[in-house]
Parts: sequence; C-alpha cells; structure tokens
Amino acid sequence: MRVAAPVIQTQGLRKTFSGRGGRRVAVDGLDLVVAAGGVHGFLGPNGSGKTTTIRMVLGLSRPDAGTIRLFGAEVPAALPTVIGRVGAVVEQPRLFPGFTGRRNLQILARSVGVGDDVVERALGTVALQDRADDRYRGYSLGMKQRLAIAATLLKSPDLLVLDEPTNGLDPSGIREMRDLVRELAAAGTTVLISSHILAEVQQVCDSVSIIGRGRLLASGTVADVLDAGSTGTVVRVRVADPVAASAVLGGAGWVVQPDGDAMLVSGAGDPASITRALADAGHYLSELIPVRPDLETAFLQITEGDRP
Repeated sequence: MRVAAPVIQTQGLRKTFSGRGGRRVAVDGLDLVVAAGGVHGFLGPNGSGKTTTIRMVLGLSRPDAGTIRLFGAEVPAALPTVIGRVGAVVEQPRLFPGFTGRRNLQILARSVGVGDDVVERALGTVALQDRADDRYRGYSLGMKQRLAIAATLLKSPDLLVLDEPTNGLDPSGIREMRDLVRELAAAGTTVLISSHILAEVQQVCDSVSIIGRGRLLASGTVADVLDAGSTGTVVRVRVADPVAASAVLGGAGWVVQPDGDAMLVSGAGDPASITRALADAGHYLSELIPVRPDLETAFLQITEGDRP
C-alpha cells in the first residue's frame, strides 16, 4: 500500500538574521516531518524558531540552507502548484473593520472564485452564522480568530497552519478554538498548530514536534513525547503523618516531594512496594494515585538547556 507523502517535510533547514550583535541563528538544521491527517503541535520556547519556520514553509521567507517540501513539492520553487491546498493564519488578517463578517468573506470569496454558498458553509464551520451581519470592528478577539480561519476555509485547504491561535483568548474562546480544530481535523484537514499553551496542545493534538534554539528536540505522538520527557513513575501518596512517612520512603531510596498535605513519590516501580514499606513502619495509606505525565512537564524536561 502506498504511503502518502508528508504534508510538510524539511531537511537541514537553516535561517539566520543580522542584528546589532552580528548574525543570529533562528533555525539551525531543522528536520521536521508533519504527516497527513490529524492535528500536529509545533512547540518550542519563545525565540526557538517556530514562526520563522512556518514563514519559510509558507514561502514568506527564504531559508539560507536546507530543503522544504509541501505535499512533496519543493518550496519555494513549486509553491504555486500547492499553495492552493494550504490555508494559514500567521498574522492578523487585513479585513475591513466597517464591513460585516459575511461581507468580508464575500469579498475574499470573489478573489478565489467561489460563491456565497462556500461563504455560508465557512461561517457555519466556525459557528459565526448568528454574528455574520455584525461589523468586524465589533467582534471579540476570539470571533476575529474564527473569521480568519473561515477566510482560509474558502478554498477548502488540505493543510491548515495556525500560529498561536489562542493568544489573548479567554477560557471560552480557547475552548471554542479547541473544538473548531478538532472538527476540522475530523473532517480530513491536517492542522499544524503552533502554541505555548501546552495543556491545550495535549488535549487537541495527535502528534507534536518540539524545537529549541532552532533544532528539533523531540517528535512523535503525544504519548511518545510524554514518555521521552518522563522522569519515571510518580504517585501521589496521602497518609496521616506525611513527615514521618516521607522519612521512611526517603530512607528506602525513593524521591519524595511534598504536595500540599500529600507527597509525590518517584522511582516507585510497583506502587505496591510503597504500600508495604509504609505499612511495615506503621503508616497506612488513605490515598495512592498514579500521577499522569503532562505535556508541560515533558516540554520543560526536553527543552532544558535549549531555552533562551
């Protein structure tokens, strides 16, 4: 069976910028692969090269070295042949503040040769039908973000690139964006999302790539990356006397950290061994819960030493 080409593939990608202190390396030999389907998180500390990489992939900036392929076509040489399959929200779109959301989309629809039915379908996808006749200047930030995505959907892209789409949004706006991204992926669009809100990324993404100082540090499914950044099994333990229990476990070789009125115990292996050690010393558990690894912890482990 033939395997589909990655929607994005870079090899040895490099980009430098001139500054007062000389040339600064923004992207340093980056090898990035985004497979077709699902939601791919593109993560890294501020200044790690995420936006620079996205701009090069979209042909908005030229690399100093390396190759970029979109749907197997080399960028920027063959960009005109595939750019119609790509939608992107990288910067705030230039829409008319005095026009309604619907009218703004109708103007854009004419430029790409699609009709009002496509406009209405895009408005429905981003759940803006009820506010489509309000002027753009009165939209909330979340509504403006959704209208920007609707604008990209006018050409039914196979790949949607979103650079920090939840920046500045309130919790309700973040939830709406999360739901929208999931719906688009379920409908067959590959979504590349750059974000620093790692809890959101963990909820919505199928796979992630983490970069630091312009280099790839980790890539794979979310579960694989969580394992890569894991410090081992951690359990949350609660007993009547946590101070004495901590001394027992510490003396037996476990690493114990206070966690409110409980303890976090790492290096536990089989949690039953904790139960036995404490019971032998006269301490009886009221709680023992495995602590699930989270993307933020893994991210900090993986990027340690690679943050500006």
